[in-house]
Amino acid sequence: MMKRLRQLVVGLVTAVTLVTGGISSLSAPVTAHAATSSNSTTVNLKAKAGIAVDAKTGQILYDKNADQALPVASMTKLLSIYMVLDAIKSGKLKWDQKITISKDIAKVAQNTNLSNVPLRAGHKYTVKALYQASLIYSANGAVEALGSAVAGSPHAFVTQMKAQAKKLGMTDVKIYNACGLTNKQVGNLGYSNVKGSAENEWSAADQAKLAVALLNKYPEVLQTTSVKKMWFEKGTNDATKMDNWNWMLKGLSASYSKLHVDGLKTGTSDAAGANFTGTANNDGNRIVTVVLHAAHKSETDASRFQQTQKMMSYVYNNFKTVSYKAGTQIKGAKTVTTHDAKAKTAKTALAKDIKLWIRDDQVASNVSAKTQLKSKYSNKGDLEAPVTKNATIGTANVSLKGDQLGFLGNTKTTKVPLKVTQSVEKANVFVRMWRSIVALF
Repeated sequence: MMKRLRQLVVGLVTAVTLVTGGISSLSAPVTAHAATSSNSTTVNLKAKAGIAVDAKTGQILYDKNADQALPVASMTKLLSIYMVLDAIKSGKLKWDQKITISKDIAKVAQNTNLSNVPLRAGHKYTVKALYQASLIYSANGAVEALGSAVAGSPHAFVTQMKAQAKKLGMTDVKIYNACGLTNKQVGNLGYSNVKGSAENEWSAADQAKLAVALLNKYPEVLQTTSVKKMWFEKGTNDATKMDNWNWMLKGLSASYSKLHVDGLKTGTSDAAGANFTGTANNDGNRIVTVVLHAAHKSETDASRFQQTQKMMSYVYNNFKTVSYKAGTQIKGAKTVTTHDAKAKTAKTALAKDIKLWIRDDQVASNVSAKTQLKSKYSNKGDLEAPVTKNATIGTANVSLKGDQLGFLGNTKTTKVPLKVTQSVEKANVFVRMWRSIVALF
């Protein structure tokens, strides 16, 4: 009853705030901008940290203290879910597989002061139901049950989480559990040699890396994160109506018609404040945003969503995209010099599509690339013949002149596979000998 009442109050408060709060407007899609004075060219982000990136390449479009490690609360669950989906893909878990709930996990799940579905000790629930509860309702006990099923125990899963975070390029992480609660709140699932107040920490940039990796590998996750309401175990004693905590979904209290938000995950704690990892897809241009430590004055405070809207609107109002299709050439990487080939150069082209964001004050000609050959094709930096047509010989390291933010991973370039557009035949022995003689003089 209290949760239903809280949702009603949230809707009223948020609606008033969004109408009167002066949030920057989104007036046009990225490919064609309307010249209006309401477009904000800066982001006055009222949060400790934040970042906006392209969901495919990780190109950074906005950054505030994005490398500062901070508590992330329930946004932790995106890492846990990434690993659950890995387990399903490998066949270790199945969607219809039933998981038996332990006493310690049930104790967490039965805590009504936390976001939960009421799992009962000794009862079994499907992987699918626990997965949905974890993403839609941020159910803490549910994700702990999934983690234990993947690794065998909560602590073994934490060990695997740390290893997975490292693989994803996440740095300076502190992980104590699968759900994002404090060490004390998870009770016997926690660690006796760790402070009760300890909770998972990493940076906004690391959270963006995680979200980008999740969306690229398992885009179907959006089918669940976009669900506004769902019943858990409907028709049973455990039946719980789950309202998505992402109020930016279409039709919910913090939604905005010009931002097509369909994920991903909120996180809230006393130490973390209000956090949100969001994603929107406008006209085929998907971005990921992370807000860390926005205001959380009450259960009805919509600050994290207001700050997310600022970032998203800023990106879509002040950037346009430039696309290069597979098979096209890109400045700086159109040819490579060859070694021992009939022709002294070989034409190259991109082997995959790429999309880059450029500010409205930039031009497409600012985009260029440098070729990096695979070692097996390289002879002192030249392409070693012979090479078959369309062979992927290396990467085009693409960058944008004047770009100060670069890409996730502290790099100024993004790598795109590069191929030769025609076969590179080896020169005959006489030609090679003649070239060697000429080189001597």
